[in-house]
Amino acid sequence: MSIDSQETSSQKINQSALSHLDSNGDITMVDVSGKTATTREATAVGQVRFPSEIYQQIKATDGMTKKGSITQTAHIAGIMAAKRTHELIPLCHPLPLDKISLTFAYDDALNSIIVSAIVKVTHKTGVEMEALTAVSVACLTIYDMTKALSHDIVIDDIHLVKKTGGKSNYQHA
Repeated sequence: MSIDSQETSSQKINQSALSHLDSNGDITMVDVSGKTATTREATAVGQVRFPSEIYQQIKATDGMTKKGSITQTAHIAGIMAAKRTHELIPLCHPLPLDKISLTFAYDDALNSIIVSAIVKVTHKTGVEMEALTAVSVACLTIYDMTKALSHDIVIDDIHLVKKTGGKSNYQHA
């Protein structure tokens, strides 16, 4: 059964709360023409978890493989992804991004590489999707570069940590 066919009238989402639906319930790109340009920033994180022995191999070589540096390649991929978010997510606005920063950290307790992205713009709409896309693609790149070692690699916990600017701010609990 598809998600669409599971929905009943009592389970429908409050459409007025969704920014990409107009008053008739039709899909629309948000009209930001009346908004004021402000500095907006978003931070997202995610992780790539490895089997213990694979994590130890990766950490011992500081992420260097025959294909090159895992994190350097993922860093470039994340930046490219953030810049192209509007081409990947149908209703996102193209934005002239001012800053895209990615960091990578080894987490021995979780046998993971933690990926974090900060994206900043001065514009009429936020950059949450750009930060989330940067993290997602960086994590996928790490997976791609290490899948020859194991397919028991898990990408998870990708989420928005913080956003500032615009109408409201957000901080993940």
